[in-house]
Amino acid sequence: MERVIDEHVKEYGKKPDAVAVAPGRFHLAGEHTWFFKDKTLSMAVNLPVFVAGSVRSDTSFKCSFVQTGERKHTNLSSLKLRKEDKWANAIKSVLYGFSSSGFSLSGIDFTIYSDILPSAGFGITTAIKVASAWVIRELCSLQCSQEQMLQVLDRANRNFLGTANHAADSFAAIFSEENSLVLTDYARKSWSLLPFSFEDKTVILTDARVPRIVTWNEDSLMQPENVLLLGELKERNVNAWGGWQYEADKTEVNEVLSVVTEDVKRRLLCVMSEHKCVLDCVAAIQKNDFASFARSVNKSHQNMREYDISCPEIDWILKRVHELDENPDDLRNPVNCGRITGKGFGRGVYTILRSCDVEKYRGRLCEYEKIFGFSAVCFEVKPAKGVRLL
Repeated sequence: MERVIDEHVKEYGKKPDAVAVAPGRFHLAGEHTWFFKDKTLSMAVNLPVFVAGSVRSDTSFKCSFVQTGERKHTNLSSLKLRKEDKWANAIKSVLYGFSSSGFSLSGIDFTIYSDILPSAGFGITTAIKVASAWVIRELCSLQCSQEQMLQVLDRANRNFLGTANHAADSFAAIFSEENSLVLTDYARKSWSLLPFSFEDKTVILTDARVPRIVTWNEDSLMQPENVLLLGELKERNVNAWGGWQYEADKTEVNEVLSVVTEDVKRRLLCVMSEHKCVLDCVAAIQKNDFASFARSVNKSHQNMREYDISCPEIDWILKRVHELDENPDDLRNPVNCGRITGKGFGRGVYTILRSCDVEKYRGRLCEYEKIFGFSAVCFEVKPAKGVRLL
């Protein structure tokens, strides 16, 4: 906190009028199924992003990012998405979200402080947006409810950045609590908190540093006709979290999906399987059954491989994770688990390990660098509280 204030003073010559902090984040399962109104399980983590702000005497907005040494400048009349503005587009999108919603804004100087850069893909860009939104609301004295804040972020994503509004991203950054996971139900447009209290486990986020190479266009799957097909395969189940599950009868499934190509069918089956993984994770957490939870996480990664999201480097890391078990061939009772996470086709992986296996895992990452040439960086993390003003 002191460092953030010092950097703001150094940049703008005065102390900030408000400082907000928002957590980083990763999705444990379900982040690629939002379009089909399914569910996403997420963890906000203690990789904080600080945004400090002070009111200006004019209507301009200046932004500085401490760790990159970059500075950007804009005003409401020239808010445009520019590729070269990178992280600054996150703040500009929120300014647009407020102004296009009819809120009156005054000029602000922003300082962003984050030890983890947005390129790592651990929810840092979302944290910048959310923390900036809280600072703007405070400094401009906006009468803006929680629901309106979500609408501002929605407009920022859809109308300015031109991206889908992944509600799970915002829900995790805003509503998370310590020692909890956030479950987003897209069908109900709601979120729930689940206690996360497996003993003697350490959560590690690893930036595998794999360049993101897009191998197929995910938007091609997200078509209304595919939503209708999967809608036919949804059935009510009062015992399932959210009140429904996908049809399990393979004959029925194959008949409904017979109208699409084999590639589309394979990926839609992954969507269906991923929803079951989320439900199974929830059930295991409620029973405090780590082995069942780990099986569901490992199955979710298999889904991502079938979905063509994973890559050889991350598959290699996760194979080494499984080898840390005393009985790696006992697939029913894993003591460690992991999965690809983050945007794109590669880069990030999360692992949930026995604490006694952490150093062994770090040792395997040294092997990883020798084999693949990428120097992985890992962070031990814990579930963190959502956005707040400091």
